[in-house]
Amino acid sequence: MQPPVPEQLSRTIETLYRSESGRVLATLVRLLGDLDLAEESMHEAFAAALETWTLAGIPDKPRPWLISTARFRAIDVIRRRARFDGAERDLVAHMESRVNDAPSGNEEIGDEEIEDDRLRLIFTCCHPALLPEGQIALTLREVCGLTTEEIARAFLITPATLAQRIVRAKAVIRDKAVPYKVPALQELPARLGAVLQVVYLVFNEGYSAAAGAEVTRAELTSEAIRLGRLVIELLPEPEAIGLLSLMLLQESRRAARTSPTGELILLDNQDRALWNREQIAEGVALVERALKSHRFGSYTLQAAIAAVHAEAESPAATDWRQIVALYNQLVRIQPSPVVYLNRAVAIAMRDGPEAGLEHIDAALEYGELANYYLAHSARADMYRRLGRTAEARSSYEKALALTQQEPERQFLQEMIKQLK
Repeated sequence: MQPPVPEQLSRTIETLYRSESGRVLATLVRLLGDLDLAEESMHEAFAAALETWTLAGIPDKPRPWLISTARFRAIDVIRRRARFDGAERDLVAHMESRVNDAPSGNEEIGDEEIEDDRLRLIFTCCHPALLPEGQIALTLREVCGLTTEEIARAFLITPATLAQRIVRAKAVIRDKAVPYKVPALQELPARLGAVLQVVYLVFNEGYSAAAGAEVTRAELTSEAIRLGRLVIELLPEPEAIGLLSLMLLQESRRAARTSPTGELILLDNQDRALWNREQIAEGVALVERALKSHRFGSYTLQAAIAAVHAEAESPAATDWRQIVALYNQLVRIQPSPVVYLNRAVAIAMRDGPEAGLEHIDAALEYGELANYYLAHSARADMYRRLGRTAEARSSYEKALALTQQEPERQFLQEMIKQLK
């Protein structure tokens, strides 16, 4: 078989990086005990793949190849350290022995072991010694492979600010020698909130990608759901159950969210026959279980809102009064600008666009939403429904200028075109 041409190979490696880098890095951190060294050797392995696979072809199992190659690159780095820094010789010898004792490239590391690696690394990044914003930023970047720009967009901050958080978090892990392990049972609750937020943000990026040609990134939503299940196995707390419910209910609509040619389809226009009924049934059962505990929080309330949508046979049958009531509870415990915006849209569906516009304008007074395209898109929709065409066009154009996701851009351009 002919090896792929470099352009094809480059695309394949890019896809592999998106889907496998988190798993590869997590395993390397276990083998090396050093996050920076693991990251450096992983990037070298992906670079080596571009050169080696051009001649030899792509191996049947790329992940073990990448781990093995990164391992040997790390050995080279460790040996160079020993030559140039005699004071570190004992440490280097210990690290080198850990690497040499690991399975070779011919001995495949099992999927279960890799998932354990990922969970260990998530809990390491969410150590209480790190500031909360650093915990989440570092985990999303290193474990889940999101770009600095994608994470910054989720936090509504600049990429430069986000990058500083990651650098500081890495320094704390290094300086305090934070152990790479899942903490003891009594330590789990202190880290659960940060771990759940990481899983939630990974799912959000997969559910509505920040940029690119696709609305969704299935590898991220699947990964978030898998991690959510692993967390529940460790600690079946109501909020962990609520988060898994939320992700399943949202994921159930994925097949209906775009047309066969990739155009975005809003909730009201989706073919509900395409919704995944198994995921809906599991999600509804989970949210009911979480609600019965009376110890639930924001994820469970969001899941309850998603369940109301999922169980409505048609847009007209949606119980908007119940959804607004759930949002009223949600803003009490999580008064964030995005929650206020979503509540405003629900109020518009219950009470009409004029009431919705008033609440959206109030939400936009939070500076964080100034560059959030969905806020301007929601505002444009209210103006459109009120027949205020010029204002609708202006808001749609603001939203268009702020989104980098191609299907969203096409949708907004079409809405502008339809305005008379």
